[in-house]
Amino acid sequence: MLFDTPVYFVFLTLVVLVYWRLNWRRQNKLLLAASYFFYGWWDWRFLLLMIASTTIDYIIAKKLEDEQNPATRKLLLIASLVVNFSILGFFKYFNFFLDSSVHILDVLGVHFIPRGVLRIILPPGISFYTFQEVAYIVDVYAAKIKASRNFVDYALFISLFPHLIAGPIQRPSHLLPQVQKPRVFQPAAFQDGCMLILMGLFRKCVIADNCAHLANAAFSGKLGTNGWSVLIGAYAFAWEIYGDFSGYSDLARGSAQLLGFHFMVNFRQPYLAVSLQDFWRRWHISLSTWLRDYLYIPLGGSRGGEGKTYRNLLLTMLLGGLWHGANWTFVIWGGIQGLVLSFERFVFGHREEHAEPHGWSMWSRRVITFQIVCFSWIFFRAESVSGALTMIRNLGHFQWSPEYASAWLFLAILGGLGFAMDLQLEESGGEYLFQNSSPTVRYGAAVAAMAMLILFSASDPQAFIYFRF
Repeated sequence: MLFDTPVYFVFLTLVVLVYWRLNWRRQNKLLLAASYFFYGWWDWRFLLLMIASTTIDYIIAKKLEDEQNPATRKLLLIASLVVNFSILGFFKYFNFFLDSSVHILDVLGVHFIPRGVLRIILPPGISFYTFQEVAYIVDVYAAKIKASRNFVDYALFISLFPHLIAGPIQRPSHLLPQVQKPRVFQPAAFQDGCMLILMGLFRKCVIADNCAHLANAAFSGKLGTNGWSVLIGAYAFAWEIYGDFSGYSDLARGSAQLLGFHFMVNFRQPYLAVSLQDFWRRWHISLSTWLRDYLYIPLGGSRGGEGKTYRNLLLTMLLGGLWHGANWTFVIWGGIQGLVLSFERFVFGHREEHAEPHGWSMWSRRVITFQIVCFSWIFFRAESVSGALTMIRNLGHFQWSPEYASAWLFLAILGGLGFAMDLQLEESGGEYLFQNSSPTVRYGAAVAAMAMLILFSASDPQAFIYFRF
């Protein structure tokens, strides 16, 4: 049930209409049933896996809170982490290690491994709900939050359908209290939710899906094998993945607001970042802050000297890359992020945290940061490391073709739209276009967005990229 399909909006409309006619407790039960139906729509067998994982952490969290013995509490924490990461590791990385092992055996002359028979299907959203479960258990262990004593409340926190498949990854301290108390219908928040959904559809259907055609053609070699096709592919994918994932996040946040929930902002104009550190404050914020709080800081963070800080940055980003997918391309992508972050820290030190460039300095740093990000996207998008390296080698020679003119024009229009939207949001500080403007301007923008959706949505919609993570 994709967010940009009619069946989802029929489902969402029915849930919202029934939801606001019920009292708080019945609302939670309805949402839990609707969320399980939503997830089971993909494959009901994976629903049983999520329910089992949810039940285990619900029980362990209560025992953690009640237990006074530090050694026993630590064992309970370790048990939960082992269960969660074992499930995630098996389903997400079994094929990765199988392929790597088969490749090594092929080199050694062993060719009898039935690779196709052994493949495992990845359950939708497992990376996202596992990280929420881990955050919950760790926060209960650290006494930052109290364990939920109501299974429906906890299960709804994990499975609430707007965030279930691809986030944003919700913090227990932010979402769980919203689940545990009555929600009040607020017309202004409901309108904001509708506007977020509309902006999300625009980013996804107009910008991302149209850019996907260029990116797919470039990365498949249909646009040629030279520097021009690589640049078109890298820039097109940059706007595809941004429009795709930020569009999904807006759809998720908007859907949640129709139900009286508030999700954290997941994107804040990342392509206007003046450094890679700034980029990660703006890109996939729910993941970057999770990695900071539950991985980077426990590893030691910036404590213990510069050498350990660089090590912790690199390890965090390598594991963040591996979280995205079971492929060496994601590991290399994460490695690039870690190396550049370490380089920025080495060059700028702590000044980077306080630097506020203006004018030409700001724009030159934005351009440089954007180029670094787009270069790293080549590894993220490529099917294999060899494919990525081939594209990078192709940057060494350029051969013009007439079809590139229309491709660049198409990309300039779509990328220009994305930049224009982000500049307005950066200037206004709003969560959607013209949020702080008069109702006339806001509704006019909504009508214009709907007209563009009708006229310029891609003819063959693409699946959300992060649904496979």
